[in-house]
Amino acid sequence: MPALGLGTYLATPKEVYHAVLYALELGYRHLDCAYIYGNQQAIGEALQFAFKKGIVRREDVWITSKLWCSDMQPDDVMPALQNTLEQLQLRYLDLYLIHWPVPIQKGLSYPKHAEDFIQPDQLPYTQTWQALEKAHASGAVQHLGVSNFNVDKLQHLLSLARVKPEVNQVEMHPFLAQNPLVEYCAQHHIHITGYAPLGTGTPGVTATGAKRPSLLNNSLIGLIAKDHYATPAQVMLAWAMQRGTSVIPKSVTPARIAENFKAHSLVLRAEEMEQINELDFDYRYVSGEIWTIPGSPHTLQNLWD
Repeated sequence: MPALGLGTYLATPKEVYHAVLYALELGYRHLDCAYIYGNQQAIGEALQFAFKKGIVRREDVWITSKLWCSDMQPDDVMPALQNTLEQLQLRYLDLYLIHWPVPIQKGLSYPKHAEDFIQPDQLPYTQTWQALEKAHASGAVQHLGVSNFNVDKLQHLLSLARVKPEVNQVEMHPFLAQNPLVEYCAQHHIHITGYAPLGTGTPGVTATGAKRPSLLNNSLIGLIAKDHYATPAQVMLAWAMQRGTSVIPKSVTPARIAENFKAHSLVLRAEEMEQINELDFDYRYVSGEIWTIPGSPHTLQNLWD
């Protein structure tokens, strides 16, 4: 899996079509998708255009997608996968992930009420994983993984899985280095992909009034970027890749897509890596609070810790 990919979250179909084509022409060979993003049809159209025009071959592109929380019943896994393959106009995925370890009722996008959740003991994610193993055996998926899994959930899954998870995709950036999780995954040969590697949202305050720190405006990262004639975004992406993890920054702006791709050529010094490591203060831009509404069986503690 290429270390640098193009994220597609929150990109409209029109935006993502042009962003995917531009990224592939530029040299990107890793696309991160998901059913819940609502733009896989446009990504599939862009891929087919790129294949027909000879911009890239299917076998040269790593394409990831994710199983949404409303399709975690074992009987729903293969139909959901087939729907994703039809949207992307592909015969197989390189990687398929359980998007969140949070089952919800079929047909829902997000929970709004307590009854929208399926109790974890009624539908453990290990049952979903067994259905994914069958999908893997069919050849429709080359590799399996998870997203937003903590160490405890990975340990439980590893104890029962016949096909081991190969990737865990989690929020990761200098404010949330995820060191214990990265170390655990390295010990068990699970690769880490970091989403929101540049943070997310705009500087200022969140909807609840809490102050949101800015990664792109961080003074240390800015100084390191200036020293390398690079941008703060390139520094953060290089930091992640030098740790042995992969990153999927989202952008639909050609200049930003090109800027991010140049992070491949940036090499940070050991002391700079250590300085960036010290920025970690376990800050999440994606809090997970949507899964902890009143009456939910989930808490932030059992979700993350």
